Amino acid sequence: MVDGAVEEEDLGEDLGGDEFAADCQARVAFEVLANRWDSVIVYILGEGGPMRPRALITRIGGISPKVLNEALRRLEYNGLVVRQAYAEAPPRVDYSLTEAGIALLGPIRAMGAWAGRYAEAVLAAQTRLGPREDRPDRT
Repeated sequence: MVDGAVEEEDLGEDLGGDEFAADCQARVAFEVLANRWDSVIVYILGEGGPMRPRALITRIGGISPKVLNEALRRLEYNGLVVRQAYAEAPPRVDYSLTEAGIALLGPIRAMGAWAGRYAEAVLAAQTRLGPREDRPDRT
């Protein structure tokens, strides 16, 4: 083993082949979690069950109706939430998780646990290196 490398058994399930190739299915998971609000919305729906948009805004805090709507559309497009419209006056819409959305709760909780353990170290590194826009990209 190379110094600092992770043993294969520590990585969990094998993703099969070249895990991060352009056509790798594992990239789908990273793309789904890449948006700032998507995992938060999935988590809130997983904890609270079906919710109306206004209830989501109240529960999340700091998200505008426009941004929430964009995120919900993206999550619906990705098959993680389902939109249920009711023919009532006034109209009512609820959002709930699909099977795929429910399955994503475990990884989201794991990311939350990771953040609880390492967020301070990440923030300290960011402070030490300064604002991102002041640094050249390092590839």
